[in-house]
Amino acid sequence: MSRIAVIGGTGYAGSSIVAEAAARGHEVTALSRTLPEAPVAGVSYVQGDATDAATLTTAVDGAEVVVAALAPRGPLVGKVRGVYRTLAGLAAESGARLVVVGGWSSLRPAAGAPRFTESEEIPEQFRDEALEIAAVVADDLPAAPASLDWLFVSPAQTYGAHAPFERSGAYRVGDDVALQAEGGTHISAADFGLAVVELVERDEHHRAHVNVAA
Repeated sequence: MSRIAVIGGTGYAGSSIVAEAAARGHEVTALSRTLPEAPVAGVSYVQGDATDAATLTTAVDGAEVVVAALAPRGPLVGKVRGVYRTLAGLAAESGARLVVVGGWSSLRPAAGAPRFTESEEIPEQFRDEALEIAAVVADDLPAAPASLDWLFVSPAQTYGAHAPFERSGAYRVGDDVALQAEGGTHISAADFGLAVVELVERDEHHRAHVNVAA
C-alpha cells in the first residue's frame, strides 16, 4: 500500500480519488480549503490554503504519491500553475510521484495534432480554465526536474457534477489522443477515481499524458 496525498481532496475529482484509495487500503491525506461534511473513514484531512508553500509542504510530507486535483476557479483562478510548480519541486526533492488531474480539452484529436485548447471549440466561459490546466502538461511538467516521475490524467469529454453517471467498474485508457465513442465519451466520478488509483497502483506510465473514458 502507498502513502497518498491528495491536494484538493474534497473536490469533485479529489473526493472520488480519496474514497477509492482509502477503500483499497492506501494511507490517504487530503488537503482542502474546507473539511468534508461526510469524511471518509481512515482518511487524514488537512484544512488549509494550497497556495501556501508551508501548507503544501506539510500536506505532502512522507507521501509516496502526490495527486493534484485542483480546479482554477474562484480563489484559485490564475494560481493553479504556481501551486503545481511548487508540488513538482517538493515531489522531485522527496522522490514522490506526481499525478495531476487534467481536463479533456488538454488532449489532442489525433496524434501530433494541436490540443483542443488551441482550437476554437472551447466555449468562452471555460477557455481560461482550460488554457491554465493545459499549460501544466504542455509547458510546466515537461520542464520539471528530470528526476520527477509525473502523470497527467484527463477524463472523458463528459465528466463532472452535471453528468452524474453511475459507477460501472470499467474504463478505457488512452494516451494524449482523446478516446472516441459514438455520441462522445463520458466517465462517472467513481470510475474516474477508480482509474486514477489503478494507474497509480500499476505504475505503467511515466512522465506521460493519458486519458480515461468509459
